[in-house]
Amino acid sequence: MDPNFCKLEELKNLTIQTLGEPKHGSPLCGQGRQFVSDANRVYVFANSADIAFCRSCEMDPPGFEEAGPREKLFFEPSKVIAGIVTCGGLCPGLNDVIRTITLTSLYEYGVKKVLGFRYGYEGVSSNRRKEPVELTKDTVADIQHEGGSILGSSRGPQDIDDMIDTLIKFKVNMLFVIGGDGTFMGAHLLAERAAARGLAIAVVGIPKTIDNDIFCSERTFGFATAVEEARRSIASAHEEAEAAWNGVGLVKLMGRDSGFITVEATLANSDVNFCLIPEVPFALEGKDGLLERLERRLERKHHAVIVAAEGAGQDLMGGEKELDLSGNVVHKDIGLFLKEKIKRHFKSKDIPLTIKYIDPSYMIRSCPANASDSAFCIFFGQRAVHAAMAGKTDMFVGYWNNHFTHVPFEMAVGRRKKIDPCGEMWQTVVSITS
Repeated sequence: MDPNFCKLEELKNLTIQTLGEPKHGSPLCGQGRQFVSDANRVYVFANSADIAFCRSCEMDPPGFEEAGPREKLFFEPSKVIAGIVTCGGLCPGLNDVIRTITLTSLYEYGVKKVLGFRYGYEGVSSNRRKEPVELTKDTVADIQHEGGSILGSSRGPQDIDDMIDTLIKFKVNMLFVIGGDGTFMGAHLLAERAAARGLAIAVVGIPKTIDNDIFCSERTFGFATAVEEARRSIASAHEEAEAAWNGVGLVKLMGRDSGFITVEATLANSDVNFCLIPEVPFALEGKDGLLERLERRLERKHHAVIVAAEGAGQDLMGGEKELDLSGNVVHKDIGLFLKEKIKRHFKSKDIPLTIKYIDPSYMIRSCPANASDSAFCIFFGQRAVHAAMAGKTDMFVGYWNNHFTHVPFEMAVGRRKKIDPCGEMWQTVVSITS
């Protein structure tokens, strides 16, 4: 069974919260659209052995509620004011999602207004530096071709009741929150507090992280672009390495706690000799350590490529842990650390070495989405609007077994999807690197 779902008990209740009974007919009726029933399920497990295990535990195979347009809506579209906020680090595709939510809300459903809150959750608080901007067809017309976020972003929590008061002030009935697990924690608290205060405000998330580490979603937008751009950096590192005697190309990629970008870029490139990820500890010194293995590689081929995720090897650097404003551990720079260690090791042995270090992290996350991600963002954005209009709340749109799904925020809060060191993906990396 997938170690990302090792606790079967947690999957017993994937019920999505709703604001009330949907009573309004959808304006999509009569357009030949196929509607999705709340009873439709996308099973978590696709493998027959996993399904048999569930049944042996006297449990029905768990499933996510399928995403898509509903025939009945909770909100009367003409009375809806929607809000959008982007939080955390930048990611390819943010503007694509903003544009899709805006146009779907205005044109498919005919909502009254769409507001964009500036600079993350701070923009939804009384501490905001700028007032929210109204998003129109002209505002978002060409933003899908731009990197970054036209709304800006920020990290760090804000007072939940203060944010609720802001939503009330601007008469927002639904808030679309675009971010990662930290952002979803804030969204979960917002949804809970709104319900406690008797407010019919739908809070719906769209999973954003190039690390692809959101629990209960096989893929997040921005990841495909990140892998493609990372592949280019690895190719450059390989050319630099081959151009020198005992040349080493060292690339650091994003991936705080999960090495998905590093692994998939390694598989896509096939020129990587050492792939380092947070999920698999490695030694630096000794016979099987990275330095000795690199030395043996250079004796044979006289060039090598090393790719490291930012969260790899943190245990080798020591020191106290620091947290950023979102509560994430601020990792020490594994790239610069390895660069100095490699240089010292070979200098101490009087072995000539040329090392070129490439860190494309911020260039990758701020670039526009590629074709695959741009299309993916449209699917995410549309399904988020469908969910909110139907009164779904305290949830995000996920992607599982080639279907878009509704996932409770609680499933993604406080945990991350990780690579299984015993799984096929990592074993494939091991088999092609040397």
